[in-house]
Formats: sequence, structure tokens, C-alpha cells
Amino acid sequence: MLPDHAKLLALLQEAGEVVGRKKWQKIVYISKKLELPLQEKYTFHMYGPYSEELTMRTEELCSLGFISEIKERKAGYYQYRYQLTEEGGTFLEKMDLDWPWKKAEAIILQLNEYSAKFLELVSTMLYFEELPKEDVKEKVCALKKSQNYSEEDMEEAWQLIQSLK
Repeated sequence: MLPDHAKLLALLQEAGEVVGRKKWQKIVYISKKLELPLQEKYTFHMYGPYSEELTMRTEELCSLGFISEIKERKAGYYQYRYQLTEEGGTFLEKMDLDWPWKKAEAIILQLNEYSAKFLELVSTMLYFEELPKEDVKEKVCALKKSQNYSEEDMEEAWQLIQSLK
């Protein structure tokens, strides 16, 4: 098992449970941007930053029985719940993993409290963070027009980013 897979297990262990594929993608991306040692490569996608590598690694971890993926039918769509399994926890205990446990816990627990929609906003803002703040706002408004993010949403996202750095 590769260390990059084990880091995802550690992240999920900190979260306890993550509800939604999009939310899982955003939590991993934001954690990476906040300098947790995650290696997944991201590109910009319809719902913000997306990693095909993360999707593949998650599928592999589910196939190995290290992550539980529960598919639930919601109003017209399916929602997925992810949790570390007992086997995943046992494997993680045996790994000599270089992982910043305290820093990760502080980040993950806070991020997991937010909705996938809000984390989509935060991750999109972080994706364009090298731009001036006003340009980031313009990008978000242009690319995420259908999400109808308010000024308050954007300010809350900036505050979250600053509090986590």
C-alpha cells in the first residue's frame, strides 16, 4: 500500500465520516492547499477543483475494504457516505506514516462542518489564490454563477481560509 493511500485513510479517520463525493474532493483539495502532505493532482472542473487521482485512490481503498462507501438515494440523486473501516484503521495503525495529526485534525474537523456547496466556493477561491482578491471574486462570480454565492458567502469563505492558514 502506498503512503499516499494511507494519508487519505488518516484524513478520513480525522473526519469520522464525509457525506458526498464532492465534499470529499473539496476537503482533500483544501487540506492540500493548507499544506497537509497530500499528493493528488487537481484540475479545474465544473464543481471546482477535481482530482481523478483521488477518485481512483478512493475506489482502490473501497475495493480493499479500508473505506466504507454507502450509496443512498436522495431526492432524484445518489449520495455517498465515506468512513474508515475497522480494517482500514488496523492498517493505518501498522503504517509508519509521516502525518501531522494535530494540524490535520484542526483542519478536517472544521471543514467537515460545512456544506459541499460552501466548500466548493472555498476550494474555487483557493484555486485562484495567486490572483488579487477582486479578481478571485470576479472569477468565482463568472464560473459559479449558477451557485448564486452572496457577498456574505465570499466573506465567510475568506475568513475560513484565513483562520485555517
